Amino acid sequence: MAGGNQTDGFEFLLWGLSERPEQQHFLFLLFLCMYVITVAGNLLIVLAIGADVRLHTPMYFFLSSLSCADILFTSTTVPKALVNIQTQSRSISYAGCLAQLYFFLTFGDMDIFLLATMAYDRYVAICLPLHYTMIMSLRRCTFMVTACWALTNLVAMTHTFLILPLSFCSKKIIPDFFCDLGPLMKISCSDTRVNELVLLFLGGAVILIPFLLILVSYVRIVSAILRVPSAQGRLKAFSTCGSHLAVVALFFGTVIRAYLCPSNSSSNSVVEDTAAAVMYTVVTPLLNPFIYSLRNKDMKGALVRLLRGKTCWRGQ
Repeated sequence: MAGGNQTDGFEFLLWGLSERPEQQHFLFLLFLCMYVITVAGNLLIVLAIGADVRLHTPMYFFLSSLSCADILFTSTTVPKALVNIQTQSRSISYAGCLAQLYFFLTFGDMDIFLLATMAYDRYVAICLPLHYTMIMSLRRCTFMVTACWALTNLVAMTHTFLILPLSFCSKKIIPDFFCDLGPLMKISCSDTRVNELVLLFLGGAVILIPFLLILVSYVRIVSAILRVPSAQGRLKAFSTCGSHLAVVALFFGTVIRAYLCPSNSSSNSVVEDTAAAVMYTVVTPLLNPFIYSLRNKDMKGALVRLLRGKTCWRGQ
C-alpha cells in the first residue's frame, strides 16, 4: 500500500489506448500524426496572428491563447502515451502521475474558460457593436486571460492536493491512457468521498457555468442575427459563430460525459471512457486549427502571408 508518503519507486500502470498488441503499431502512428498536426496547426495560428497586425483584435487574441492552451493540453497526455506504446511499458511514476494530473487539469480548464470568453467576445461584437471597442479593450482582454490562468491553476492545485492523502493498494492499473481524477479515485483504497464531492461541485461548476454562459451568449447572438435585415449579413455572422459552436459541442459533450456521467469499472465502460477522453484531449485540439482557419478568410490570408514570408507588422 502507498499513501500520502509514497516513495519515489511507487508506480502506476496505465491501461493505455488499447490492450490488443496488434493495434499498438497503428495507434502509435495515428496518434503521432495527430499530435504533430495539432502542434503544427495551433503553432501556425499563433504565429500568423502574432505576425499580422490586422489580426491584433480581441477575437484573435483569445484564439491565439486557445491555440497555446491546446498545444500544452495535448502535450500533457499524448507524448507519454506514445512513449509507452513504443517502449511497450505502461508505467508512470507517482510524481509523474501527479504532475501530469495537475497540468492536464490546468490546461483543460483553460480551454473551457477560453471558449466561454470567446463566446462573450462574439456576444459583445454582434449584440453591442457600438460599445465593442470600449468593452473589449486590450487591458480588459489581458485581465480576462490572466484571470482564466489564475483560476485554472487554483482549481488544478485543489484537486491535486486532495489526491495526495489517498492510498493506493495492489490494484494500481489506471483505467485510462493518462492520469485523471476519476480513474485515480477508482483505484484508491482510501475513502474518496471528499474528492468525489469536490469533483462534483467544483468540477461541475468549472464545466457547467462556462457552458451555460456560452449557451446564453449564443441565444442572444442568434436572436440578434435574426433581426439583421441583410441575408448576407446574417450568413456572415452565422459563419463566424458556427465554427465556435462546433468546437463547443464536441468539447463540452465529451467532457460532460467523462466527468459528470461517471461509468463503472467494466471493460466496456473503460473503452467508452477512453474514447471520450481521446475526443476532448486529442481530437478537439486537432480540429481547432482547421475550423478556425479554413472557415475564416482573415485567418487563411494571414496563414498564406506567413508561409510566403510576407508578414504585416505594426507600422509597416
